[in-house]
Amino acid sequence: MAISKTRNFVSIGYPESLKENWREILAETCVPCIVSPLHDKDVNPDGEPKKPHYHIMIMFDNTKRIEQAQEIFDSIGAIKCQMVKSTRGQARYFCHLDNPEKHQYNILDVSNYGGADYQTLIELPSDKFSVIAEMMDFCDDNDCYSFCELARYARNHQEQWFRCLCSNGAMFMKEYLKTLAWERRS
Repeated sequence: MAISKTRNFVSIGYPESLKENWREILAETCVPCIVSPLHDKDVNPDGEPKKPHYHIMIMFDNTKRIEQAQEIFDSIGAIKCQMVKSTRGQARYFCHLDNPEKHQYNILDVSNYGGADYQTLIELPSDKFSVIAEMMDFCDDNDCYSFCELARYARNHQEQWFRCLCSNGAMFMKEYLKTLAWERRS
C-alpha cells in the first residue's frame, strides 16, 4: 500500500516561473521551509548545463496529503511536488554535500523560513570531528591557547566552529588548549 501522507515535500522552482514575490509567499505560510541556493552550475550526464533551478522543501508539523503541499508550491510557481523520504538526505542534497562529483554550493546560501534550521538538518555526528580537527589546526598554526580567543574568532568567522563549541565541543577544546599551552611552554 502506498503512503498517502507524509510531513515533508520537495519541489523545484525555475527563476522564470517563480512568482516575483515567491519568497514572501513562502514566509507567509509559516510552514518550516528551506530553499537551496540557485543551482546554476549543475550539468546533465552528457555534460550539457541544466536549466538553473531552486530546490524547495516544506516541512509540516503534521502529516499532509501531497495535494495540500502542491497548493503551496502552486502558489509560488514551483513544479514537481514529491514526498521526501529522508529530510536530512534531501537537505544535504540542496548543496550536494554527499555528491563530490557535483558542484558544491555554499551552505550559507540556503534560505530558512518558518523556523526551519538548515544547519541542524544537515548535521551528521561525524561532522563534529572534522570541525574539531579544523579548530585544533587553527590553534596550532596561530599559537592560540585561549578558549576565549578561539570562541570569539569562531563567533565572528566560523559559524560551524561556534555551533560546535556551544553544543558539546567546548570541553574537548578547553582541554586541548590547556595541554597545548603546557606543551609549548615546556
